[in-house]
Amino acid sequence: MTDPVVATANLLTDNPELYEAQFPDPHHAAATFVDDLVRRFAPQGGPGRRLLDIGCGTGRDAGHLARIGYAATGLDTSARMLLHARRHHRQVRFVATDMRDFDLGTRFDVVTCLDSAMLYCHRNADLTAFLDRCHAHLVPGGLLVAEMRNGAYFLGNTDLLDAPRTRTVTWRGVAYTSRTRLWIDHAAQLLRRERVWTWPGCGQPLVQNSAWRLLFPLELRHLLDAAGFDVLALFDLPGPRTEPPWQPDAELSTTLSGDRLHLVARRRGDAARTTHTLGRTSHA
Repeated sequence: MTDPVVATANLLTDNPELYEAQFPDPHHAAATFVDDLVRRFAPQGGPGRRLLDIGCGTGRDAGHLARIGYAATGLDTSARMLLHARRHHRQVRFVATDMRDFDLGTRFDVVTCLDSAMLYCHRNADLTAFLDRCHAHLVPGGLLVAEMRNGAYFLGNTDLLDAPRTRTVTWRGVAYTSRTRLWIDHAAQLLRRERVWTWPGCGQPLVQNSAWRLLFPLELRHLLDAAGFDVLALFDLPGPRTEPPWQPDAELSTTLSGDRLHLVARRRGDAARTTHTLGRTSHA
């Protein structure tokens, strides 16, 4: 059974099957990337299997990780995404909550945040709150694995900004066309996006606006250090959405000039954590 299309300003979020048609991952590249990194950077004794996927969306990454042996939990705010996820990935626990203030009452060995979900934290306070929640939900030595756009890429490249991009995907026999325009809001340090959708019979075009925080590598390292994490790897190539694609034994590029940024960080013990409050630095 499938639901009818929901024509809202969040067309992809509110139509999970259309989302997966627009962004297919038939070989589970994102989940495989996570598993490979966990195996590479896990503490001695082998990787723990309790995993939390923040911004899980349709649940396909958490679902695949559960099928290969992880005890997976997915977290998202979209009710329709979570409804789809629960229907298709019954071995995963899914929770509706905000990434900045969740409290699940348990700890995990791995926390993942893929596909730039971390960058929906637009303000410094949002980022600090998100990393605090990750720290609180990881066991000491647990891993944070994140994948996102790279703010440093836009220091010397304008190809993503020069002209709108048009893409058509067919879903249930209907051709949905999106015209996407990106620009930088320098004052807010955001990459803003306008996506205009049209399809036969839609009437007026549907306009969707969103934005990602642009983080630079040194800025990200500082935020993680303050939140109680040691950065084990920060690299641009390869990854699940890059060319060349990810390989489990790949050498990790630290040039950090590519358009994607990949992170592996380890949670320090509580005694070594540094916190920042109202501009003051204290050690807890």
